[in-house]
Amino acid sequence: MHIFRKDLEQKKPVNVNVPHKKVMMCLNESTLNPFKTLRREFLANLEKVELNRYYQPVTDELKAELTEYVGHGLKTENIFFGNGADEMIYYIFVAVREHSNSFAVSPAPSYFDYKSYSGAVGLDIKFLSLDAEFDFDEAEYMKLLEEDNCKLGILCNPNNPTGNTFDAEKLHRIISGTSKPIMMDETYFEFSGITFADYLDKYPNLLIVRSFSKAFSGAGLRFGYMLSSAYNIEQIRKVQTVFNSSLLIQTMVLTMLQNRDVMLAHTDMVVKERDQLLKAMQEIDEVKVYPSYTNFLTFSLGVNSDSFFNYLQDNEIAIRDVGAHPVLKECLRVTIGSKEQNSMFLKHLKGFVKGL
Repeated sequence: MHIFRKDLEQKKPVNVNVPHKKVMMCLNESTLNPFKTLRREFLANLEKVELNRYYQPVTDELKAELTEYVGHGLKTENIFFGNGADEMIYYIFVAVREHSNSFAVSPAPSYFDYKSYSGAVGLDIKFLSLDAEFDFDEAEYMKLLEEDNCKLGILCNPNNPTGNTFDAEKLHRIISGTSKPIMMDETYFEFSGITFADYLDKYPNLLIVRSFSKAFSGAGLRFGYMLSSAYNIEQIRKVQTVFNSSLLIQTMVLTMLQNRDVMLAHTDMVVKERDQLLKAMQEIDEVKVYPSYTNFLTFSLGVNSDSFFNYLQDNEIAIRDVGAHPVLKECLRVTIGSKEQNSMFLKHLKGFVKGL
């Protein structure tokens, strides 16, 4: 007897399996604490919010502020926000699934939890492997996309965990070449400066997902948002839970947007640190490091990658092993941290290589 869906028997709960050490450079988190940075401004805003009420003016204020930040001529009806980019992705999966044979298509490797969230709602997902240059076959992608049971195309740009962006013309051809919905994951948009938000009026099938976890340093806040046509947003809202975003979180995010110069100055620093660390790692013969448009660097020490991963753990530094997919065999991923953390990481990398 099955109390729940039969397919749940074969699934595993979503679990982020990373080491927990003093220096966490494994989850693409920021070193800036937004509450400590904007404590006074946040508390002043919070004074105006009645947390014993469902409806408060802060929601409309946040929508207006977020719309202004996004720009590109979008209006509040083009924006939907909630509990992290993950919830936006989850709602999209719920909205597109029609039956047990429905599936989405995505290049791979890409964001790890596309698979877990699609599986959670009973939506299958087919992956098209990236090549050695972290690119994918456009014709093969379109072939899968145009199958009758394919209900969604996924494109992560910049891509996680490879860190690269895909050719813009290719992405335009894919979006314009189908009537199927295309979810463009722009979680790392602020680090790349590349967005398709300008084309939302041109592409009625485009849904853009973004996050406040990375550039706005709010991983623990759980705030993300979606950009699309007013019609698409209206349809997605039909599968959302009521009051899906805490007023407390909304108040903090509003405060961050009102002080976005402070938040984005930190992002600019991360980009500079990323480029400096990339250059330094490129000078180490034993290391293969890939250019990145995100807040992390993916790299490999070949057969020594696993030993280096453990070596860092012994020195209380956690990075992420991303080598499960054949394209990234023996690859690791390090989050760009503070200047001091990056220097510490580089020092340990050089020390490890010297001992080989």
